[in-house]
Amino acid sequence: MCRLFGMHAGRTPRRATFWLLSAPDSLAEQSHRMPDGTGLGVFASDGHPVLDKQPLAAYEDRAFATEARDLASTTFVAHVRYATTGPVRPENTHPFEQDGRLLAHNGVVGDLDRLEERLRDLDAMSLVQGQTDSERVFALISAEARRNGGDVGAAITAALTWIAENLTLYAVNLILVTPTDLWAVRYPDTHELHVLEVPGRDGLDALSHGTDRISMRSEELAEQRSVVIASEPMTDDPGWRLLDSGEVLHVGPDLEVHSSRPLPARPAHLQDIGDLERDTALAQHPGGHEGLAARH
Repeated sequence: MCRLFGMHAGRTPRRATFWLLSAPDSLAEQSHRMPDGTGLGVFASDGHPVLDKQPLAAYEDRAFATEARDLASTTFVAHVRYATTGPVRPENTHPFEQDGRLLAHNGVVGDLDRLEERLRDLDAMSLVQGQTDSERVFALISAEARRNGGDVGAAITAALTWIAENLTLYAVNLILVTPTDLWAVRYPDTHELHVLEVPGRDGLDALSHGTDRISMRSEELAEQRSVVIASEPMTDDPGWRLLDSGEVLHVGPDLEVHSSRPLPARPAHLQDIGDLERDTALAQHPGGHEGLAARH
């Protein structure tokens, strides 16, 4: 299963070095298990998206290490890939950029021919450059945002509701960011997605809970409030919370956190692990045969 990371630092740009490189289960550490691509997306001071992504594992990508140390932003989204749909190429490496927004996704969405037909009806296929289901899901969200005047939350709800009602679906967890806002979705409960609200001031204690692997950069981060999203808890902090199935989490520019559950309780065509092709199933659960057997 691919791994997701997102962070909102409020109105002041910050670095996310601790989470990307230094945490006990940092994104670089996770990439040893997810070898097919690494990407980091942030926003420049003028709000322009900045992407650094390569079809390499993070621990092998020197550029990722450099950018992870140096880039400062109000919002971050990062991804380490275990390929399922689409070959291991730059155009299939997350995050993706559309209409000035960035998105990373894990899971499996099927019936891509029907999804592409929907995108053509909405004049949105031009947003798609690669072969992944993830980019097509993003294009549907972007199309809905274009139709509704830019309400991203409503666009996520409309797009994922249509997918849940019309396509085969195993999982669609995602993080979407703009320079001022972050959205995270866990749907349904196939894969985990967690949130941690770092309180500031006392944040260093929260970041260092259970470990002495704290870099100087994490002190800068801990002085300010932030909200972190991750596929798995990256520290031993007890504040990590597992999102509910179908939960849509929104973090605004002042770090106010709002949760809603607007999606259908259960996708109409939910797939089981046994419904997936073997390679896709192994990518979703890289523990191999033992991991798959444990789910039956």
